[in-house]
Amino acid sequence: MASGPPAHYHRLDKVQHALVTTGVILGMLMQVLDTTIANVALPHMRADLSATPETISWVLTSYIVASAIAIPITGWLADKVGRKPLFVWSVIAFTVASLLCAVAQSLSQIVIFRAFQGVAGAFIVPLAQATLFDINPREKHGQAMALFGAGVMIGPIMGPVLGGWLTDSYNWRWVFLINLPVGVLAALLMARCMPKIPKVSRRFDMFGFAMLAIALASLQLMLDRGEQLDWFASWEIRIELGLAIAGFWTFFVHMFTARQPLFERAMFADRNFTAGLMFMGVMGVMMFAGLALLPPLLQTLLGYSVLQSGFLTAPRGIGTLISMIVVGRLTSRVDARLLVLVGLLLLAYSLWQMSGFSLDMDKRPVIVSGVVQGLSLGLIFVPMNTAAFGTLAARFRTTAAALFNLSRSVGGSVGISIMTLMLARNLQVSHSDLASHVTDYSLPPVDPAITQGIPPATDTALMMLDNEINRQAMMIAYIDDFYLMMILTLCVAPLLLLLKKARPPQPGEHGPVME
Repeated sequence: MASGPPAHYHRLDKVQHALVTTGVILGMLMQVLDTTIANVALPHMRADLSATPETISWVLTSYIVASAIAIPITGWLADKVGRKPLFVWSVIAFTVASLLCAVAQSLSQIVIFRAFQGVAGAFIVPLAQATLFDINPREKHGQAMALFGAGVMIGPIMGPVLGGWLTDSYNWRWVFLINLPVGVLAALLMARCMPKIPKVSRRFDMFGFAMLAIALASLQLMLDRGEQLDWFASWEIRIELGLAIAGFWTFFVHMFTARQPLFERAMFADRNFTAGLMFMGVMGVMMFAGLALLPPLLQTLLGYSVLQSGFLTAPRGIGTLISMIVVGRLTSRVDARLLVLVGLLLLAYSLWQMSGFSLDMDKRPVIVSGVVQGLSLGLIFVPMNTAAFGTLAARFRTTAAALFNLSRSVGGSVGISIMTLMLARNLQVSHSDLASHVTDYSLPPVDPAITQGIPPATDTALMMLDNEINRQAMMIAYIDDFYLMMILTLCVAPLLLLLKKARPPQPGEHGPVME
């Protein structure tokens, strides 16, 4: 097996360090925002491109599937062509794809351009994370991950707000055009200032990649289209599930038996990295499922507009930003496992607060629970990344960062699908339960003198009654989802026992150390 680049960090002067960090964050923020910014513009795209509600969803699906397929080869490509050229060309390709999406004149065009955008964007976040590790000494990895985490966590929260404002104020094409100046500036900064990493020649595992690509594409298609096709009532979903299971099984068998697999097996011998990988998948469920559930609750049940609901979820990003600034300085002094445990308890507490939501509440419970949840995400994300990469050899960083982002992305897709499915099922159960208690005997009596000459029941009255039952049942279904997420969060805590405690880094130290 070829050896990777040396395990020392790149010493940059203050100006170059600031420019590289700015370029990395800009490129990453552009990509992360684009995963959610287009969601609120879909109704406008559908009208402009003459699409149906079913076909317009491919604008999102094509991006998700293409990104999932491309992420695993980030490490191999970075070794083959060099991390700097790959990063710069990925940002350029993403920017060009954004321009093509903005000028698309048909649904087929924008679906193809979004897939192109997904492939280019898949490399940006892992390369950004690996670069931040390489340009900072080990004692500053916590602060570097705080910057990285701020973009990863706040991007999905601010995306709908920015997308809603651009769509309402201008039109949906500006959702993509806004990437142009950011992408150009990021590419120029990285082309000028980013240090070069030595290339590494290693064989590409085509069979392993093909099996993993089939598995990931099938899984993402199943998760994205399951609700629309009524899950396993559809043969498409059954076939996609079969392909996903077969693909993953074949890939894992090949992974542990092949001479030169797609991912080096030595990477998974690091207990902190493997535990962090599992942990990040579970946290993807919590992070993205909560983001998917809250806006529809605010808009359909509490009557807020798209833009208002975006502003109400923004405090979550403020809480995340605050906690990441603080935690970035604590990771070199406090045991990462303790910080993550505090974060998990805060996350469970915020979900418990959300399980107390009601139809007659004001904005305060939404804002307070959002801030608490934001604080918890910062406490979890930064020390978990620092602990997972702190014991890992430097040559694995790019591939490891790609797997971390893939785990979080797949976890998010699984979480959204499961929670959406549970929401629909709980709605049916709650509606049936509430409706069974609405009888002539349970309704309050009315003075016959008042209703003289009025029919005993009208279609309008029955519709109003059914609508109110639907509202109450939907609220109960959301509460059940939040309560389930709280229980899952507490169940994750034992994974912390798998982590080894890393000893405090010494100034200038870069290599992995542990106790």
